[in-house]
Amino acid sequence: MRIVIVASVIFHSLILILNAQHANAAISAETRKLIHKANRNGPYLGLVIPNFFEMNPLLNSADYHSRRRFRFGAIGNKKVILVMTGLGMINAGITTQLLLSFFHVEGVVHYGIAGNANPSLHIGDVAIPQSWAHTALWNWQRYGQGPEDELALESNGDYTREIGYIKISNYTVNVTDSSTYDNLLNNIWYQPEEVFPVDGTPEDRDHAFWVPVDPQYYNISKTLEGLELKGCINSTTCLTTTPKVVRVERGTSASIYLDNAAYRGFIYDKFSVSPVDMESAAVALVSLQQRVPFIIIRALSDLAGGGSAESNEADIFINLAADNSVTAVLEFVKLLSTSSFQFPN
Repeated sequence: MRIVIVASVIFHSLILILNAQHANAAISAETRKLIHKANRNGPYLGLVIPNFFEMNPLLNSADYHSRRRFRFGAIGNKKVILVMTGLGMINAGITTQLLLSFFHVEGVVHYGIAGNANPSLHIGDVAIPQSWAHTALWNWQRYGQGPEDELALESNGDYTREIGYIKISNYTVNVTDSSTYDNLLNNIWYQPEEVFPVDGTPEDRDHAFWVPVDPQYYNISKTLEGLELKGCINSTTCLTTTPKVVRVERGTSASIYLDNAAYRGFIYDKFSVSPVDMESAAVALVSLQQRVPFIIIRALSDLAGGGSAESNEADIFINLAADNSVTAVLEFVKLLSTSSFQFPN
């Protein structure tokens, strides 16, 4: 446990464990009683965390079991629920939905580490995007067709060419300017998610590609821009730039670990994204559907393939980045505790 947060977080002994029995069948009477008891003490701020190394700096003990659990506590005078999702979009979406379905949650704060696609940012920086997108929902176009050809099921409104595509043959190597080349993998078209808002008409879908964070949360986060962050792992290994908190335009997620310079460059040029990760867009989409305010804070642990050809920087800086993300989250929650910002009823 890193001493920087020992004095900042107090966790109570009430821990709700949701095991496979509860996930696959009706919730037991005992668990319903625990949920009801917890909600009497709400509302809470939900802190959704991807992995152990991002959660451990926020806890006194690493004495966990393999089952998903919700931990109740406080940061400052703000009541919080912590939950770890596990890796990837599906885990993050399921966990966020469970959190919002079972408990009285006034807002969601998701944090962790991420790769960096933005050349103007650096490892150790903490990025707070204004919008998030899931960039792995695709329509993979058949070979022989191109941008002028309608996609399969496009006429039904299921797919679109509005967001754009990546042409695989543009990344062919060992070709000359005079040679012609193509690729059987052809084109991949990015698609928006189908969204069914909780206050919408049943079975009446909306579509969302860029999902904005809560505007009032985002305004509050501006106060974090001068926050002091960790810049050294030890006395001999330090970052070459002073890490900082930066509010940025966009972030992107997919259940893909990005460690490829060509794709890093493509998504930055195409979408102007900064952090790239594997969970945040799922948290954003579930929060959007449930009409719960949210914000996402990601510390940059590596360059998503854009750095050294020999190794990924996360091997060295993953813990430093995790600590910086926790530092920013703790300060943000304290700001919520003292802010005049009023949550909607």
